[in-house]
Amino acid sequence: MSSPALSPEAWLAQATIAPEVLALRPDYRALLVVAEGLRPGPSDETSERLLAEAERTARALFADTPLEEHPHVAAWREAFRAAGMKPQRTRPSVDALLRRLADGLPRINRLTDIYNAVSIAHVLPLGGEDLDHYQGPARLVRATGEETFDTSAKGEAVVESPDKGEVVWRDDLGVTCRRWNWRQCTRTQLTGSTTRALFILDALGPMDDAALERAGQALVEGFREADPQVRTAVRLVTTAASEQVSC
Repeated sequence: MSSPALSPEAWLAQATIAPEVLALRPDYRALLVVAEGLRPGPSDETSERLLAEAERTARALFADTPLEEHPHVAAWREAFRAAGMKPQRTRPSVDALLRRLADGLPRINRLTDIYNAVSIAHVLPLGGEDLDHYQGPARLVRATGEETFDTSAKGEAVVESPDKGEVVWRDDLGVTCRRWNWRQCTRTQLTGSTTRALFILDALGPMDDAALERAGQALVEGFREADPQVRTAVRLVTTAASEQVSC
């Protein structure tokens, strides 16, 4: 966070969505969840059960419905096109996850497995960032093209820059997630030592605020099931107003 003296609520209050992003999709909303006291580590019995249940839920949902025809997936593909991206090559994160259902999602670690479970069960993009490696407030902007993005290629650390006009999440140090919700940076990725994290749940028009908040509640409940001592703060950032949400 930007300062150890800031409470999670105060830090969340600084998060912003740039008007240029809202001009693309006035129906965009972000539910931001800060979780502290997380129990990191490898995939375990709890995360496996939650992810397996979510896979069954998603398979049933898409048994007779092509992925592209789901209203929220379709809306995200449209949003990517409006932002200058080709969703066949650069897929919204939930689109990419759901395409792996047939073979089963990879088991990565406890925290990532839990948020992936919520993503596919509720059909929305969802990502997590380690707050101990975050600097300054979170903001969603259209890139100048001069920002830095820490990633890797062939096992080696690489620093890239986003395209000019690209929709990115960033902090004071650089881009934390490229192309809205496509790829997260290595600097703030969740690891085996993450105990404080920011989770971003992305919604467009077909998903109303009530459904978005249910997804946030499911995420909080998943973390609390893994460790009842987890503390959370939640903020819904919308086009018209921003508010604290109880989860």
